[in-house]
Amino acid sequence: MKTAKSKAKTAKLVPLGDRILVKQVKQDEVRASGLVIPDTAREKPQMGEALAVGPGRLDDNGKRLPMDVKVGDRVLYAKYTGQEVPSGVLGSEDEEFLILRESDILAKLG
Repeated sequence: MKTAKSKAKTAKLVPLGDRILVKQVKQDEVRASGLVIPDTAREKPQMGEALAVGPGRLDDNGKRLPMDVKVGDRVLYAKYTGQEVPSGVLGSEDEEFLILRESDILAKLG
């Protein structure tokens, strides 16, 4: 497993296979006009930063396939994918984390 700056936080959670731990990008709560958007009306973010990356999946011959996503990459992922990490597991109540498969990642953001 490779980890980013938040090594102490992510050390509790080690992605396996082709899974990736992603910290979701927070969406603005207030529009430029000053309108406050409640949690129930906000879209779930589809962007995040890879904090930890598993070793990759095994092919049919047992050979490990390298991951295209690296720690620190900003990624765009499919809307209804991934497993949410329960709040507080990584020591942060106000941040949201997901575990995604590499195939759920649509693109890396440059």
